[in-house]
Amino acid sequence: MATKRIESGDCVSDRRVDTALLCAPSLARRNAILSGLTAGLGACASPQIAAPILQTENSAYGVKGLKPLDLSVGNLTKITVCTRPFRPAGPRLESEIVGGKTIIHNYGHGGSGWSLAWGYAEAVRDMAAASRPRNVTVLGAGAIGLTTAIALAETGTKVTILAREMPMESRSARATGVWSPSSRIALAGSVSPGFAAQWEAFTRRSYARHLTYVGRAGHPVEFTPRFYVRTMEPFAPITPRPQGADEFLELGRTVRGLTPPWRERENTPFPAPNGVRGGLVMTFNIAEYTRQLVEDFQAMGGQFKRGAIGSKGDLAALPGDSVVNCSGYEAKTLVGDDTMVPVRGQIAWMAPQLDRLYGVYHAGVSVISRRDGMLIQETGGNDFYGLGIEDESPDPNEFLAAQAKVAPIFEWR
Repeated sequence: MATKRIESGDCVSDRRVDTALLCAPSLARRNAILSGLTAGLGACASPQIAAPILQTENSAYGVKGLKPLDLSVGNLTKITVCTRPFRPAGPRLESEIVGGKTIIHNYGHGGSGWSLAWGYAEAVRDMAAASRPRNVTVLGAGAIGLTTAIALAETGTKVTILAREMPMESRSARATGVWSPSSRIALAGSVSPGFAAQWEAFTRRSYARHLTYVGRAGHPVEFTPRFYVRTMEPFAPITPRPQGADEFLELGRTVRGLTPPWRERENTPFPAPNGVRGGLVMTFNIAEYTRQLVEDFQAMGGQFKRGAIGSKGDLAALPGDSVVNCSGYEAKTLVGDDTMVPVRGQIAWMAPQLDRLYGVYHAGVSVISRRDGMLIQETGGNDFYGLGIEDESPDPNEFLAAQAKVAPIFEWR
């Protein structure tokens, strides 16, 4: 089946969405998924499958009354870059004993950190329950560390987050902030046989947990419109696929029907002779979502401590009965995980445009208008863009080239 590149993932990543995903699954498949997951997850939060949202051109999520985004270069406020923690075999979720202490590893989520955070957090909670720890140290304060700490604190465990960077200083704070659970999650030929099923279960659990933040004050999580504006002719990726390179794992079709469906959009203001496809996407207002997570964690007695450790052996010396390693890309040096691959991603930020909260993907460039800023990012046209690049220096020329490609579709203003 044909795939269309329409979205970017956490920390300036990207994903492909099969056009078949726009169709809701059969009732039988829904029932099978629900019954199977309910049996497997026990007392965990029940997975939720969103009912299709019917949309018309006159609905709140249509195109009438859509205001153009102002991508003027003069609106630029900052450029941020982050290194996504990609592992060809997928995120590491396992425990080991180091110096007599249980260490649980939870890192390497590629461009899917925010999206999958809750699913993996609850899995860590279930793993830790076997030893019934009274005190736990979580290493790392990004999306993975924060959600893991909350999941553990919900059981009554005393949790301390130890981090060199506080939440809004972490790489997670520089993420794209859209639902993209399979964005650079793994390579097709490197995963274990059971990875896809585990990923689906964690994806559904995570989505259900994110939904509990929809409607809260400050709009930490909300659904906003997104449009894929096709180009006249196919464009070549900036970074060609290396000869002999394995394909990135695409798993989106296994959770079809979980999110609102996309469809062809008519009478849009975008200059798009080849058409526009659009729908709703779960969007994370990362500034507010992070604030809410910090508040939730502290309300349960959780504490933050600024600090860093230098080696795997230092993990065993940390306070607590157990330690959870959510160090992200730092795990490459911290625990000697040589499978970790850096993926560079850059975001150009503009001031928020609160009366036009939507996004567009066009010519390999993603534009997302969130409540905490408007983002412009070059995705490169495929998942190999930025792969293997550790440099986090901002590149103004990358921004200018991306802005020049996408700005013309908003000239109807």
